[in-house]
Amino acid sequence: MAQSQMSAKKQQELQIQYSNYKNTLQQIAQKIGDVEQETEEHKLVLETLEPLAQDRKCFRMINGVLVERTVKDVVPALKTNSEGLKKVLDDLLKQYKSKQDEMEKWKKKNNIQVVQQ
Repeated sequence: MAQSQMSAKKQQELQIQYSNYKNTLQQIAQKIGDVEQETEEHKLVLETLEPLAQDRKCFRMINGVLVERTVKDVVPALKTNSEGLKKVLDDLLKQYKSKQDEMEKWKKKNNIQVVQQ
């Protein structure tokens, strides 16, 4: 009786740990999707602004406030933001891969086999 109780408890702990891994991977994937979308938006805006005259008026949202600027002022800031987003995306992809590898090692170590429902 005590042996089966320990086994059930161990199994429950493994299931919780597996769920934690899956949730973490899902959260990272969600962040990756968000950053990719924002990177795409930056790219689209840059493609739109590049051919315009440098002194042309444009508007930019900064912390929820719409401010008037010129294309000359906005393009460098957008490029900097875009590069930063690419770095964040690379970091998130590395984080996802390492967490996935960690999960695979954990599954092998604990002899976990996933049964799809």
